[in-house]
Amino acid sequence: MDQQTKSTTAPIAPAAPATRHQRRVTWGAEQLTPYAFMLPALVLVAGLLLWPFARTFWLSFTDFKGIGAASFIGLQNYRDLLHDPQFSQSFKNTILWVVGTLLLPVGLGLLIAVMSFELRGGGVYRLPFLIPYALSGTAIGVMWEFMLRSKGALNGLLGSMGLERFEHSWLLRPPLNTWSMIFASTWQSTGVSVLLFLIGLQVIPRDPVEAAKLDGAAGWTLFRDITFPLLRPMTIVVVGISLVNSLKTFDIIWVMTQGGPYRSSETLAVTMYRETFLLFRHGYGSAVATVLSVIVLGVSLLYLGRTLRSI
Repeated sequence: MDQQTKSTTAPIAPAAPATRHQRRVTWGAEQLTPYAFMLPALVLVAGLLLWPFARTFWLSFTDFKGIGAASFIGLQNYRDLLHDPQFSQSFKNTILWVVGTLLLPVGLGLLIAVMSFELRGGGVYRLPFLIPYALSGTAIGVMWEFMLRSKGALNGLLGSMGLERFEHSWLLRPPLNTWSMIFASTWQSTGVSVLLFLIGLQVIPRDPVEAAKLDGAAGWTLFRDITFPLLRPMTIVVVGISLVNSLKTFDIIWVMTQGGPYRSSETLAVTMYRETFLLFRHGYGSAVATVLSVIVLGVSLLYLGRTLRSI
């Protein structure tokens, strides 16, 4: 009995320490586990974004027509871009879209959000600006093309009111056609700017605002010195989104004018589509796509880099 008790109460020998190889295997597994969970997303990004961009970049150095073999021609497509008047016109129209998008949707969104933020029943006043954001760009284009065509609803309304002198060929005269489409895009995209600025206003600390009001600040002074500086982080987000979207606008332009008349309202995105899928100049269209991608990436990095450093 005593011998059996001694055997059951004998101390358990401590486990042998892990060898260096075992520690290395364990450490390696712990480090690789997060990447294993990220692998499906990385595969999707590589397959849907990186590979198409790499192939487009390669095709921009060829004379590929969509079928057959692609012959390498070096920088010829890019040299042709520099001397192509249509590319210059598309680039100018793209700049107009950038300027118009920053002035109209962002400016109106900020104005509507600030004026309706503490207004009684402000949600009702914001509703007409939020509904168009739920519509697709194609639907917006169809609606505004019906209103702005030469015999469309807008000119018909002006004529019925005796205001014939204000009738215009809204979609046939450059640069009026570009500005008309920018206005149509503004009607759709103002809503998201309003929503984002409202979120920014809701997270602003109330103490500085209340202190400024006690000191007599109100109206424009309160907005300029207190509200707008505190809205700076959200303003950076809204401007960045609008900037990128304006550079790659396609659907509204294609539905309303298809870049016409005589390709006068094309942007770089529309030129890329026409050259690639309608004129079957895949190499040249790839060069336009590469230039547009570089512009979008460069503008985004430059804008975000400067603004984030100043926060």
